[in-house]
Amino acid sequence: MSTQALVKTDDSTKHDELIQLVSFMLADEEYGVEVLKVREIIRMPTITKMPNVPQHVEGIINLRGKVIPIISMRRRFGLIENENSSQTRIIIMDVAGSLTGFIVDAVSEVIRIHSSEIQPPPSMVLSGGIGQEFITGVFNHAERLLIIMDIDRMFSDDERESFSSI
Repeated sequence: MSTQALVKTDDSTKHDELIQLVSFMLADEEYGVEVLKVREIIRMPTITKMPNVPQHVEGIINLRGKVIPIISMRRRFGLIENENSSQTRIIIMDVAGSLTGFIVDAVSEVIRIHSSEIQPPPSMVLSGGIGQEFITGVFNHAERLLIIMDIDRMFSDDERESFSSI
């Protein structure tokens, strides 16, 4: 009987656990990814272009002896390209066990929120197009909506395989 009480307590804390997100800017919108997915944040290095790669793959970099594919988040989301600024960063993340870099306009901050504060994305957004299932929720942050993403769901299995072969 006491075991059942413990399970109930664990369930209630899981529904309101503290989550840490790294927030970043992309075309004047704010996005967030789980902090545990982020390995590091670096300034823009020279990116080596690769032939015959998907349009959103910017190229590759060598980071301490590891070759890492670099993805343009603007191209991936179909946004207008802009010049890199002094705020432009690459977020190196663990995507399904492989390191991948993502070019973002700026990295904002680490935000701590309770999972109960996250609202599900509107169903219209999720049904709006293929590939939107990586949007897991929205959070009202400082008078703005922060779009929360699950980076593991951003790419298909085939896309992840193609990155590992780069």
